[in-house]
Amino acid sequence: MLAGGLGTRLRDAVPDRPKAMVEVAGRPFLELLLDRMSRSGFAKIVLATGHLHEVIDRHFGCSWAGMELVYSVEDHPLGTGGAAWQALKLTSRNDVFLINGDTFFAVDFAALHRFHRSLGADVTLALKPMKNFDRYGTVELKDGRITGFREKTKTEEGLINGGVYLLSRQVSLGLSFPERFSIEMDFLEKKVGEITIGGFVQDAYFIDIGIPDDYARAQWELPRLKE
Repeated sequence: MLAGGLGTRLRDAVPDRPKAMVEVAGRPFLELLLDRMSRSGFAKIVLATGHLHEVIDRHFGCSWAGMELVYSVEDHPLGTGGAAWQALKLTSRNDVFLINGDTFFAVDFAALHRFHRSLGADVTLALKPMKNFDRYGTVELKDGRITGFREKTKTEEGLINGGVYLLSRQVSLGLSFPERFSIEMDFLEKKVGEITIGGFVQDAYFIDIGIPDDYARAQWELPRLKE
């Protein structure tokens, strides 16, 4: 899980903690994500941390909700891709979930895994259908495979990357990248014609707490969420 975000746009509200640890309805956001993963049957979580990582270390320790927690700490910024690839080295299974620590997407992890395996994908993205938005880029999908990515623009209806990925560890670690890189721009967008990138569409609850308006909305929506 990527939990090293700086939270620049939330800095005025929460200056003393990493973005994944901002409080939502009185609880750190990361607790909500980990609780859901525990309920979904996960046994081990690798937390990719960086900025103010000690806040996360002290709060969670080496276990949470019956899951083992392992830390992959950036000693300098690696970007989303560099942080993820460093964390991948602490995993052992071939199929590895990668989750953004600032989004809550109530995707069915087991169904995503089945889809990924049936497609024989190298990486699969959980996609959220959205209407009337301009904050996110969109993906082009054909027969379950992502064929392209479009930049952010005013969009009436489209599919967005929901921040939940399933990676083939062997394939991913076999690719060559610089130490610091972006998952979206340097991996997904550049490799879309070279590897099989699946797109698993699920119209489940989604929120990104990275901007103040959605962070405020999360305060009352997430406590009322029924799964």
